[in-house]
Order: sequence, then C-alpha cells, then structure tokens
Amino acid sequence: MLDLDRTEITTGPIHKVLAILAAPLLVQNLVQVVQQVVDTLWLGRHSLEAVAAVGLTFPLTGLLAAVSIGAGVGTQVLVSQRVGADADRRARRGAANGIVVGFAAGGLAGLVVAYFAADIVSLFGASDLVTQYAAAYLAVSALLFPALSTSEALESGFIGWGDTRAALYINVVAVAVNIVLDPFLIFGWWLFPELGVTGAALATGIGYTIGFAFGLALALAGRNGFVLSRDVLTYSRTDCREIIDIGWPTAGQYVSSQSARVGMVWLVTLVGGDPGLAAYTIGARVAAIAFVPAIGLQQAAQSMIGQNLGAELPERARRTTWTGVVMASVGLTVVGVIQWLIPETLSMLFVPDATPTEIAVAADYLQILAYSYWAIGATYLLQAGFNGARRTRTSLVATLLQYWIVRIPVALAAAYLFQMGVNGVFWAVTISNIVAALGLGVYYWYETATGMNTRAVEVAQSEAAD
Repeated sequence: MLDLDRTEITTGPIHKVLAILAAPLLVQNLVQVVQQVVDTLWLGRHSLEAVAAVGLTFPLTGLLAAVSIGAGVGTQVLVSQRVGADADRRARRGAANGIVVGFAAGGLAGLVVAYFAADIVSLFGASDLVTQYAAAYLAVSALLFPALSTSEALESGFIGWGDTRAALYINVVAVAVNIVLDPFLIFGWWLFPELGVTGAALATGIGYTIGFAFGLALALAGRNGFVLSRDVLTYSRTDCREIIDIGWPTAGQYVSSQSARVGMVWLVTLVGGDPGLAAYTIGARVAAIAFVPAIGLQQAAQSMIGQNLGAELPERARRTTWTGVVMASVGLTVVGVIQWLIPETLSMLFVPDATPTEIAVAADYLQILAYSYWAIGATYLLQAGFNGARRTRTSLVATLLQYWIVRIPVALAAAYLFQMGVNGVFWAVTISNIVAALGLGVYYWYETATGMNTRAVEVAQSEAAD
C-alpha cells in the first residue's frame, strides 16, 4: 500500500503520491515530538523549574537548529531536482556534500552557542534556578549539535531521492536511544550519574549520534538506487555552494522565527511570570504534535515539487502545492478542534503537578492557538511550493513579515495598550499565523501565474547539465 515507484513522483496521482511520501515523514516527525514529550514528562517529574528551563531554551535551540534545517533543505532541493532531471550520480554527489555542509556548519554554530550559553539565558530574567538549569541544558545541546545537523543533511538526501522511509528509520533509532537513556541520565538510575536537565540534553545528543551512524550505514550499503559509493564521495565546491545558496534563506527564515520566539518568551515571562512561561512551554509542546502532519507534507511536497520541476513539469509542481495546501489545512483543522475541546487534559498530561492557575493559562493558550491551525498548515505547504522552486528567499521574507511586522507589534499592543495580559500575547500568535497564510496564498498564485515554475525548470535543467 505504501510502496512507491520513483517514476510515480512525476506521473502518479498527486494526492496519493503526496500521502505515501508524507506518511513516513509524518511518523518521523511524530517520533521527534515523542522525544520532546518524553523529555518534558520526565523533567516535569523532576521539577516545574526544569520544565520552564527547557521552555526558556526552546527558541534558542531552535535558532541553533536553523543551521541544520538550512543545510537539509538545500540538500533536499538540490538532490530532488537532479533526480527529476535524471542526473542520478550528481544527485548522490550532492547528498554527500550536503553531509559535509551539515557537519561544518553545525560544528561552528554549536561551539559559538555553547561558549555564550550562560550569557544568553541570563538575559531573560527568569528565576536563578531556572536560569541555571537553562544554561546547562543549552551548553550541552550545543556541543552535541553537530551530530543532529549532520544527520539532518543525510536524511534530506534520502528524502530528496524519494526514499522517505530511510529518514524515518534513522529517527526511530535516534529517539529510541534517547528515550531509553532519559531517566537514567536525568535521575541517576542504576550506575549513571544524576544529571537533571543536563542529562536530558546528553541523552538527545547521544541518540542522534547513533542515529547518524545507522543512517550512514544505510547510505553506504545502498537503498532504492541511493548509495554513497566511492565515486560520489568527493568534495565539490560547486555542490556545497549550491546547497548553501538554496539553504541559507531557509536558515535565515528559522533564525527570524526563532529570534521572534525568543522575544515572545521574554514577553511571556515579563507579563505572565513562571506560570506564563510554563504555559507557553506546554503549548509549544502540544502544538509541535499538532504540526506533525503539515511538516511531513511540506517535506514530501518539496521533494515532489523539486523532482517535477527537474522533469520539466511546472504545472504539475503547481498542482502539487495547492493539493498539499488543502490536505494540510483540512488535517490541522481537525486537530485544532480536538485541541480546543480538551485543553485542560492536554495541559495536565505534561505537568501533572502544575497548579490550577498554571493549567488555566496553558489551556487558554491551546484554545487560542487552535483557531489558526488551518493557516499553519497552508503556510507550510505554500512555503514548500516556493522552496521546491529554489525560491527560499520568498519564504524568508514571508517569515520576517509574519513575526516581526505582525506578531511582535500585535503582542506588545495587546498586552500593554489593550491590557489583555498574557492572553494578548497568545492572540498575537494566532493573528500572525492567519495573516501569513492569506498573504502567501495570494503571492504564490500571482507568481505561478507569471511563470515562476517555468523559470525554475530552466534553472534546474541548466544546473543538472553542468
């Protein structure tokens, strides 16, 4: 049922191919969320301060992850367009060089963040204990970050090739190791030291290191024609430059969004204190689960769009984007309704010892956020439409507008000018999501009507022939 021949990506029914490609990625992203949930559940049994500390670092680790996401998207788009153009050897060489970019960029970013970890978290004004925990968690996560960024690049090579199952297998291994190690390293079970929040970060890093080793073994052995054989394991400055050129706007996009989230965390802490910060953390974790279908569809659509543009099928690439928009919006609407109906239950699941006030604040955030779930789904897929056509700069500009021109100003106005408190900050998130979806939808329609995908075909064909 889930078997997919590579030729179907450019010839099969769009909704069916998208669903088959996205299914393993959906599970993969759910597995990643499970890892975050398990961390939060264990840390919630350690202390509320531990949960708040991870919440404090959540946007900061997101800033760090921007590096791996940029390398991953650059690798995925390059590989997918070369596969569509029947340049398989160049596609595999691109994947190999994507791993190089992921490791180099991840290592540099990780060292910088680890060095400044304590200084960064001290800026948020949280309590001393929360700040101490957050600094330790961020430093360890940053030092182990190269394992995650290198693994992300390798997974993206598989995804661009059309083998989304491999990415799932890599993540299952990484998260399984993480889940097993969590209680041992957090609480000092058996012969392990009691490391608290540092143990949670260490378990994650070890998990992704083992996951990458497993993925590399798959790639060297070969799967579905994708094999990192000796003839493609060569450094190519051209490939690295292409990956960086495609991926840096995506990295910038995530830096922009995560930087704005840092501002939102600061604002939530200022307006709502530790209960508000814990609520924001709980909401972010629950929302991460809700976004899984859209993220999986986005990754699948980027590969499918890239391969169709490489195969000189611009109209099919356009229809793939709009089909994905409908699928993601409908799916997230259903998820949003469920979240709106049981927000207290979801909140208590993450922090069983939270006070009624903390639960109430978290429930408010979950209900407010649910109103914009359809828009989040649409935005992910519209960005995939631009990214697959190498228009990652458009996604960057859209994100800058969404967060810095809409979200932050609306949050400040709602919290202080209209005296809405922390709920005003939460409403700013929902409003900015809806504005982004509507704006991107109109712009994508205009750009494709004026030949964006046709121009993307010409670029892909020219690059594949070099």
